[in-house]
Amino acid sequence: MPGGRNPSRAAAGRDAAAARNDDRLQVLRKLGGQAHQLRAALRGADHFLACADEADRNTGSWLVSCAVGQASELAADLDGIGRTLKEQPPDPWLATHVQSLRTRAHQLHAAARAADHFLEQDTNEDRDTGSWLIPCALGLAEKLAAELDDGPVGPKRGAAEATVIDAVDPVRSASMMRG
Repeated sequence: MPGGRNPSRAAAGRDAAAARNDDRLQVLRKLGGQAHQLRAALRGADHFLACADEADRNTGSWLVSCAVGQASELAADLDGIGRTLKEQPPDPWLATHVQSLRTRAHQLHAAARAADHFLEQDTNEDRDTGSWLIPCALGLAEKLAAELDDGPVGPKRGAAEATVIDAVDPVRSASMMRG
């Protein structure tokens, strides 16, 4: 072809990049669901640990232990996405968004792990510290879930595209209906 450029090859490259981006966004949406499950586990733990019955407190402790595992998996999954982004052509908005998510996920994991540790201790002061850390972890889980729901912000996602994507996503649609 004269001029050395093949328009069909360039278009195929753009299509492949868009497909990779769509795959990454779908993975982030899946992780958003996991973040909501983690948020629910921490909310349940907070509730059950405040109950007087020992069986309820045991349920709360079990939920915190589950949350530690979920937070660890979520942080590892986001680390994996971060590594794949380094191997692909740069997408600065997505890379910045994933880095922010990774930081929040590791903070969440640390808070849940610390809460679990302190709740297992013998002194009331340590258990109080663990009980205080649960709302801290819950707040981080809520922020992480919201950030995953919102997705990356940048010029590559136009208003028309966002409307189509959000209308297909039942969680986003429900939140848009509520206001």
